[in-house]
Amino acid sequence: MPAVRTHLAPAEGGPAAAAEPLADPPDVAFPAVTEVTRVVSGQALVAYRGNFYSIGPGMSGATVHLRHRLGQPTIDIRTAGGVILAVHRLEPDGAGAICRHASHVRALERSVLTQFSNTARCRPKQRRPPSVAAVAEAARLRGQRPGAAEQVVIDFTAYVTAADAAGAPTAGAPSGEQVHP
Repeated sequence: MPAVRTHLAPAEGGPAAAAEPLADPPDVAFPAVTEVTRVVSGQALVAYRGNFYSIGPGMSGATVHLRHRLGQPTIDIRTAGGVILAVHRLEPDGAGAICRHASHVRALERSVLTQFSNTARCRPKQRRPPSVAAVAEAARLRGQRPGAAEQVVIDFTAYVTAADAAGAPTAGAPSGEQVHP
């Protein structure tokens, strides 16, 4: 494969254009604005570039717009209608910072505390097994008949008698002692 050589073509206008100096860069960045849409979390936080920024409570699940003007140290959080909800100092990308205004913290605390009550708690639900009649009715509704295994009654007196005859200790007895009925 032959070697490829590259070279720069002379600028149009010849040597005069090549000798012309470049203009100085502007003092401020171009006023570009980055805008993204986000959904507010249950903790009244909005995620942006690896950080979380707060807004007031009561907007969980709402869609908001974050705006950042290039070169500015702040971001704006706005509603879909353009109302500014919060302005935060922009944290470094991916820092994992959670930025909350003190007013948002107080409002969130107030919102949570007003939901508490000092009334008596609800009575806990009692979990009782179904009665024999309820089990029989459920089987009748399903069209089932009780099987032989469901009617077995275990009598442990036969076990205790057999264990005593074999000289084995029964459950609950200290080792070496026999329990006799």
